[in-house]
Order: sequence, then structure tokens, then C-alpha cells
Amino acid sequence: MNELDRYDYELPRQLIAQFPAPSRVDARLLVVDRSSGEIDHRHIRDLPELLRPGDCLVINDTKVIPARLVGSRTATGGRWEGLFLEIGPHGLWHVIGHARGKLKPGETITLQNADGKDDVRLELAVKQDDGSWAAKPLTDEDSFALLDRVGRVPLPPYIRDGQMVETDRENYQTVFASTPGAVAAPTAGLHFTESLVKKLEAQGVAVAHATLHVGLGTFRPVNVERLEDHRIHSEWARITEDAVRTIKERREGGGRIVAVGTTSMRTLETAARDGELRPFEGNTDLFIRPPFEFHAADALLTNFHLPKTTLLVLVRTFGGDELIRRAYEEAVREEYRFYSYGDAMLIL
Repeated sequence: MNELDRYDYELPRQLIAQFPAPSRVDARLLVVDRSSGEIDHRHIRDLPELLRPGDCLVINDTKVIPARLVGSRTATGGRWEGLFLEIGPHGLWHVIGHARGKLKPGETITLQNADGKDDVRLELAVKQDDGSWAAKPLTDEDSFALLDRVGRVPLPPYIRDGQMVETDRENYQTVFASTPGAVAAPTAGLHFTESLVKKLEAQGVAVAHATLHVGLGTFRPVNVERLEDHRIHSEWARITEDAVRTIKERREGGGRIVAVGTTSMRTLETAARDGELRPFEGNTDLFIRPPFEFHAADALLTNFHLPKTTLLVLVRTFGGDELIRRAYEEAVREEYRFYSYGDAMLIL
């Protein structure tokens, strides 16, 4: 068995959540205690009982943009589907897309809005080495405003084959979302409501903001036999001086730093690579895998992740390999709901 096979597991298809829980706080929560090895079954609404005054939640305030694009080749009318990735130099879009036949530089795509009506044209400018394109929207409209009109929610393929319904525009966005740039949600944050946050803050739990724009590669499986040979996708991240100050004050006062999601964990540990947490802004390609020394986070709230992914490797590295393996087996046995719209795990 190669190293990667250790991160595989069997999951009945019916346990892949297709919609979120009717109320975000009603999602189930598997609580894993690293010191005792005990596993408990709770709900997100129980977080005020599980966290202590002085603790600090670190959340990812990235905002998912409606990045899935649908349109047609202007010249032929042939269907085209794509995904907006980011805004590059000179306002060019970085996109991936496919259609029948070979796409050529200078060709235009007529994008359709959410009602299925032709809207604005997108000119394919330069094809990149990885097959993606630098493309120019043929309009002076702000890019994010344009995406709000013509884009769809970029759901992962295991949710209804990636096909959105109108409720996804709200459901696939955290209550913390404020900085546009993600093409996938930081899913652990989806479990919070404004009332839950207020309740936690009222009992003395701080909330510090970080930003990591979740990229297309976040769900990609590892396809090498040795983890050290895998090159993780690079994503833009930021943690400010104010956030760092709050985190340090809470930790010095005996509070626990709880990373909400693997994206917050990667941001924290990127900013603390030399052992001390400092403000950070830039791209991170940090792959948290054994052996790894954690400097910034004391606990992790996270959803259940796909087999053979860097996210699962991170969680097992933090929580302890055998303990998290056992926790996943327990979650399957107890029919927890998995992946983006599913239930969560709190590792203490």
C-alpha cells in the first residue's frame, strides 16, 4: 500500500449532503478530544457549551463569487461552459472553459445571465500553458457586478452535479463573507448564524478574521504515491495586524485558538511558519502533512472531507491519524452528512 492509500475510505453515496440542514445550527457536530481519545455527538448549536470565555474563533471572511459561467460561442452558437478563477493584470479574467471543437485566441463567448438570456461577450485573449485562458469582458462594468448578474454558484460536482438552485446563493455563503474572491465556500463557516456568533461573543469568545480565497484546486485529489511529491495549489491569504493582536492576547490569557475550517488553519500556520504568528498577505502553498509542528491553532472546526485530498491529510495531521480515522468510521456508522453541505467535526 502506498502512502496515499492510508487516506482512503468508503462512503455510502447517500451520506453526501445535497442540501444544508434546514437551520445551520442544527447540523450535527462530532466532538473529538485529542487528550482523552473520546468522541461525542453534539450539534453546532451546542458550541456555546463547548467553547470557553477567552477562546478565539478564527474565521475565513472570503466571499464566494458566482464564478460558474454558461454561454455560447458567438460565431457558431455552440455551447460553452466555464469557470472564472480570478482577475489578472489589466483587468483580464483568468478562466477555464470547454466547448466542442478547438477554441482560438480572439474568439468571443456570449455569456448568458441567470435567466438564460444572452448578455455580455467575453473575448478569449491568450491561452495559458495549463489550458486556461486570459479573457477580456467586452464591457466597462465592474467585474464582480458582472459576475453577480451572469454567474452561477460554483457548486462542487458531488452536489447535484454542480447544478445550482436559487437558494444556493445564500446557502453557499457564510455570514462572515465580505471579501470577494473564492470559487468555493470555506464550508466550516457555513454552520454559523448571526445569532450564534452574538451568543458566543456575549459569553466571552472572540472572533478574529482571516481571508483565504478558496481556489479550484482545493478539492482535487492527491495523485502521487508519496505526499512529499505533491504540489498543492496556491491561494491568496491575509491575516491583519488587528487579528494577530486579538489572537495573541487570547492565547496569552489562556484561551484556545479555534481555526474555523482548513482554510483558516492554513492561513494561521502560514503566518506562523517560523514559530511566531505575524501579519501576512500573499500567496500560500502550505501543505500541512506529517510531520508538521502547529504553532498557531489549538483546535479545529471542520467539515468531513473527500478521500485522498490535502484537506483530509491536514485534519488527520492535526487530530492524530488513528483518532481521526476512528472518528470518520464513527461518522459513517452514525450516518453523519458529508462534504460541503454536511455536518462538522470539532477537534479539541
